[in-house]
Amino acid sequence: MGRKNAAQGTPATAALAAAGVPFVLHPYNHDPSAASYGAEAAQALGIVPSRVFKTLMVEVEGRLAVGIVPVSGTLDLKAFAAAMGAKKAAMADPAAAQRRTGYVLGGISPLGQRLPSPTVLDHSALALETLLVSGGKRGLDIELAPADLVRLTGAVTAPISSLPAPETGAARRPGTGL
Repeated sequence: MGRKNAAQGTPATAALAAAGVPFVLHPYNHDPSAASYGAEAAQALGIVPSRVFKTLMVEVEGRLAVGIVPVSGTLDLKAFAAAMGAKKAAMADPAAAQRRTGYVLGGISPLGQRLPSPTVLDHSALALETLLVSGGKRGLDIELAPADLVRLTGAVTAPISSLPAPETGAARRPGTGL
């Protein structure tokens, strides 16, 4: 996998480069009228939605946390709360999410956040060789190994998505090795 491209530099790519983690940048032309940032990324990049993950900020007992789930599914708030050892969770206020992370909505990366938060990655990621997450701005995704994402964010993995784990055969793009 490649390294940071100076033209695409974000706190997320800087964190990956500083950690020496291999990654591939996937820029695409963002459409401001897109209904779903994650679905837009998957379609624009021609990657199955189960490999593209969205970063969601969640409020759990008065503190913010990060949920990372495939764009093809939805975050199960009850399961997320259980993974955090809590009874209830709710989606965070968008303005609070932006302040906490330093990123804009649609570009919130789980990496390089202004203030790191407890993170839960959907267990389906573990079946993949690589996955894509936001690169820290709209129109940029980063491909990396799930183990590297877990290590850099301190994430725990749990079944927090509405979808079952994908089959490992769907984890690669034909002809790319990714």
